[in-house]
Amino acid sequence: MSTKSNKRTKSTKKRTSGTPAAPTFVRSGLAPGLLGALVLLAGFVLIDGEGFTIIRYAVSILALILCVFVIQAKTWWWLVLLVPIAVLWNPVVVIPLEGRGWLAAQFIAALTFVVVGIRNKVPVRRE
Repeated sequence: MSTKSNKRTKSTKKRTSGTPAAPTFVRSGLAPGLLGALVLLAGFVLIDGEGFTIIRYAVSILALILCVFVIQAKTWWWLVLLVPIAVLWNPVVVIPLEGRGWLAAQFIAALTFVVVGIRNKVPVRRE
């Protein structure tokens, strides 16, 4: 008799299924991070032309958007990398940089955008 009851409990045990748990965080900085990296890589072609002003606007704005997401996630240390990017690529007050240093800065900024976009997790607010 104990084997029958044992079999019944085993057969009546079902795997729990249903809707998955709600996420606790979102990577809201991923899209601006990847877009910023693409804009910076496109900037290699336009670095000496007048079209580079558009690159400066896009990079500066996307860096500031990432700063907002970093502040929301309370990961302040990313601001050490993002604020200089927003300042250096600022089209209003142009800092004249040229040569290999500027090309290296473009590449480093693109890597920064990708890493911050992937690593930054903004918690979901429950209301």
